[in-house]
Amino acid sequence: MAEDTVNTEKLGDDIVRVIKTIYDPEIPVDIYELGLIYDVFANENNDVRIIMTLTSPNCPVAESLPQEVKEKVKSIDMVNDVEVELTFDPPWSQDIMSEEAKLELGML
Repeated sequence: MAEDTVNTEKLGDDIVRVIKTIYDPEIPVDIYELGLIYDVFANENNDVRIIMTLTSPNCPVAESLPQEVKEKVKSIDMVNDVEVELTFDPPWSQDIMSEEAKLELGML
């Protein structure tokens, strides 16, 4: 396995680990398990782009949650820059939550 692949996998693991420390303030589940993170991209310069959503466009943390994601991911040593794109297409629904999140919320 090439070193670049190992570094990319480690960076991806580190990003997911950091994102799993961020919780929706109204739901006791991290935003990764809630399905709020749609995609994560990293280029060869370790610039990261994250596409995420919120549980609702009127979410009270619409300003602060994406900023928290950006700051925490940017704190990873390997990361140079972070861009967080907020989207509501497709809209979030309970169907995209992980089984772990559904179990935590008593939905399974």
